[in-house]
Amino acid sequence: MKVYIIGAGPGDPDLITVKGLRLLQEADVVLYTDSLVNEELIARAKPEAEVLLSAGMSLEEMVGIMADRVRAGKMVARVHTGDPSMFGAIMEQAALLKREGIGIEVVPGVSSVFASAAAIGAELTIPELTQTVILTRVEGRTPMPEREQLRDLAKHHCTLALFLSATLTKKVVRELTEAGWSPQTPVAVVQRASWPDQVVVRSTLERLDEDMRVNGIRKHAMILAGWALDPHIHENDAYRSKLYDATFTHGYRKGVKP
Repeated sequence: MKVYIIGAGPGDPDLITVKGLRLLQEADVVLYTDSLVNEELIARAKPEAEVLLSAGMSLEEMVGIMADRVRAGKMVARVHTGDPSMFGAIMEQAALLKREGIGIEVVPGVSSVFASAAAIGAELTIPELTQTVILTRVEGRTPMPEREQLRDLAKHHCTLALFLSATLTKKVVRELTEAGWSPQTPVAVVQRASWPDQVVVRSTLERLDEDMRVNGIRKHAMILAGWALDPHIHENDAYRSKLYDATFTHGYRKGVKP
């Protein structure tokens, strides 16, 4: 008596976990958000599976269908884009399913933040520069908790990954500027990360809004900001980690004295 909530990954149908793919292929019923999840991935469901598009459904409709099919003895897979735990709205599904006496099993997926970092060959945590990544969004129609306003989070001056913020770049620029960020701070925007029509835009904080406008990016985009995104960061030897330093001792290697 449970529903499998599966992370489909960012778009590339191969960027799903082995477990996620196995469950998708075994499922009798597959619900997926047709505006976000790659059709090529859903095509891997077994031919006799009931495949349902959920973009036009309300929460109650979705849960009602899942509960009905589970009670009928069917294996149900609810497929989410990226990783379900990030802006996946799985909590409300789980709450209603629980009222129906049905549990969930969440299968993690590759988040768009990591697909975006991979698309630009970036490491989001650079030794001696930043060791923290904040995954958040700027306030829009959905309000943010008062202590999580972007300008306050940005005061840490670490790497930021902004979901659901492509239409609010003027606000992004304003709040990061208010937090003391330099206008030259590197920014990378990846639209539809890992899809065939992926778009990558390298920018800076002061140029971000204009670059988004020129490239027509209004949705399905991850905004990565911070000095870890500097395309020339790898040229600076000062930011090398200790892990591979010849003088660094760890459990598997004795360091050489300098």
